[in-house]
Amino acid sequence: MRKNTASPQSGKLTTGEFHMKHRYTIWRERGTADWLLIYTIRGRGRFGFAEGEFFAQPGDMVLLRPHTLHDYGLEKSKRQWDLIWTHFIPRPEWHDWLKWPEAARGVMRLSIADREIRERVLRRFRDANRLAHGPFPRSEALAMNALEEVLLWCDAVNPSARERPLDTRVRRAVEFLSSNFADETNAASLARRCGISQSRLACLFREQVGKTPQQFLEDRRMMRARQLLERTQSTIAEIAEQVGFKNPFYFTLRFKRQTGHSPRDYRAKFMIYDR
Repeated sequence: MRKNTASPQSGKLTTGEFHMKHRYTIWRERGTADWLLIYTIRGRGRFGFAEGEFFAQPGDMVLLRPHTLHDYGLEKSKRQWDLIWTHFIPRPEWHDWLKWPEAARGVMRLSIADREIRERVLRRFRDANRLAHGPFPRSEALAMNALEEVLLWCDAVNPSARERPLDTRVRRAVEFLSSNFADETNAASLARRCGISQSRLACLFREQVGKTPQQFLEDRRMMRARQLLERTQSTIAEIAEQVGFKNPFYFTLRFKRQTGHSPRDYRAKFMIYDR
């Protein structure tokens, strides 16, 4: 009969980074009362379940529900398995993000192919580990915030999520346009940045986002313009320049077409400050 491995100290979050060597294994027949998340950094780990087993590669996330058998360890043919893990109790809003594809009952798995997302996940996972063991008065809350970002990035690539994950190249375009909406950007340079042809990007972007890259860019510009009109005393010309329009008259034309109001009338509607 196999001996049960001791459970980690209870709390909202317990985490660590581990370099597993030799034939180290974990066996908890009844699992634990919390959730367990394991991310493989290097090497290969084995996860067993009633019907068989699977092997976790670098970039794989494995999530075990409460009271699910814990049977995992270093894959026999490997010398090392580098992983980062956390036992946690989810915040209520997290539960929708924890509906991953099941490899077995209570055992879920996500493979993160995108290198940028892998790096972000690992960085924030390590932040959670560092913060959880830090000297800060709210160290657990800070660690939970870092873990929340890890789960959000996992949700972005989860095929079981309500919203279909964006193609990696489309996601890069969305992120670039959102962060650089005030800069001049043309379709050809955007496509080169995303590593895809201009026609293919246009097709994928419209299919997955529901609008063209240019329409998306203008939406972001107008959203920022509305915020500046509502909350600042900047002139119309200054706002036009801040959101990427060199000509304030053309900005006024585009703003009115999208909102139904001129920038001046839109600002007057809110009366946020005394003019």
